[in-house]
Amino acid sequence: MVDAPRDGHDARVSEPSPDPTVFVLFGATGDLAKRLVLPAFFRLAQEGLLPPDWRLIGSGRRQKSDDEFRDDVHAALQEFGPKPEEGPWDEFSSRLAFASDGFSPDDPGRLLDRVGEAEQALGADVRRVFYLGVPPDGFASLTRAIGDHGLADRARVVYEKPFGTSLEGFRELDKCVHEVLDESQVFRIDHFLGKEATQQLRAARFANGLFSSSWDRHHVAAVQIDVPETLDVDDRAEFYDATGAILDMLVTHLFQVAAEVAMEPPASLGADDIAEARAAAVRAFRTLDPDEVVVGQYEGYREIEDVADDSRTETFVAARLWIDSERWRGVPFLLRTGKRMAMSRQTVHLVFRKPENGPYTELPERANVLTFDLSGNGALSLAMTLERPGAVAALDRATTDLPLETVADGDPLPPYVRLVHDVLIGDRTLFTRPDGLEDVWTVSAPVLDAHPEPEVYAPGSWGPAAAERLADPVGWVLGES
Repeated sequence: MVDAPRDGHDARVSEPSPDPTVFVLFGATGDLAKRLVLPAFFRLAQEGLLPPDWRLIGSGRRQKSDDEFRDDVHAALQEFGPKPEEGPWDEFSSRLAFASDGFSPDDPGRLLDRVGEAEQALGADVRRVFYLGVPPDGFASLTRAIGDHGLADRARVVYEKPFGTSLEGFRELDKCVHEVLDESQVFRIDHFLGKEATQQLRAARFANGLFSSSWDRHHVAAVQIDVPETLDVDDRAEFYDATGAILDMLVTHLFQVAAEVAMEPPASLGADDIAEARAAAVRAFRTLDPDEVVVGQYEGYREIEDVADDSRTETFVAARLWIDSERWRGVPFLLRTGKRMAMSRQTVHLVFRKPENGPYTELPERANVLTFDLSGNGALSLAMTLERPGAVAALDRATTDLPLETVADGDPLPPYVRLVHDVLIGDRTLFTRPDGLEDVWTVSAPVLDAHPEPEVYAPGSWGPAAAERLADPVGWVLGES
């Protein structure tokens, strides 16, 4: 059986109906589950995109009854939405259960019993989905436990980022995973790939001659992927101090978005061909030069509870990445992210070169910029240089905006909603591949090994002043520097 596609934003003509599914959420009482995974599952229920029959089992070490877990999920939805009263809460909550006592290779806790009960209720050939919403140091143990307790058959396993924390750590984890699972069963999630505007990078380029003919070094002066945040580390201080901006953002989200921009045209829009194009783009990344990376730490960070008094963890990173392909040779990819900065944005900017010939000789460096706004429901904008209407001839810049939520018959989905749905139907298009990830760790190794001392920057600023030079001569689009 096939259903009509949710919308027309990709070339898939139809999508399979999800099989009856037992969805096991490890870390079900954690922050990630409450803020993102459980709300995504409820939104899928609202949209009618869940399997025809399913069960969700939360797993954790705490002693918790099914009703107590349902109360927890209800509270999470009240806080982060969608509100329980806005959807089929009674029917949804009846399918929730909790397995106490953890899950490890030596001790399955109550999970085996709860999975068995759910599968008996759903019938034969039930799909198992295991979502590892836990810190990366728990991935290997849970993976081995899935194999040791006979749960790998008919399973899909979702790994949060980062998949490893170094090249060596990635290889060890990858080996462990493939001792239990076939690669087709593995879904390494990077929610920036699930953003509506990230997916528009492909459509804007490959479906529009205006951009496809100018998506190269002859026309683009710089690509900027910029994710500043006004937020501090909040209640993630302990996790963040052990991770930092490079691991949390640069080698995960920003590198993957850079690969989406830089990829060569895939042979098709099928999952394997897109994954190959993305991985090939990463293979062309030049190893980062520590002299072209600036790290910073906002003033007052070390005073936060759970942060070491002498912490060298970076809360800001900016990098100039070069891509050694015929298409992009010589074009800087400028990547920047940080906490406690001047504004919160998630953008991809393609800054086009000024015309080399013609009567207009005094054009600004950023006269033409194509922007993909990755936040919220997403938007595209194009900045152009125009003749200012009026009696006196003068040039001026104007911008036209296209919010994706205004596209006719569009139904934008938050990234976790889209990605969880893709797991349920087995679509791996928006998930990362191991060869691409291994290359990411190789590219970033010199900076991770150097562990440079971060420069202090003022909260509410654009980060360390040294980051300004990375964008010369074009300058950063955000901040108008």
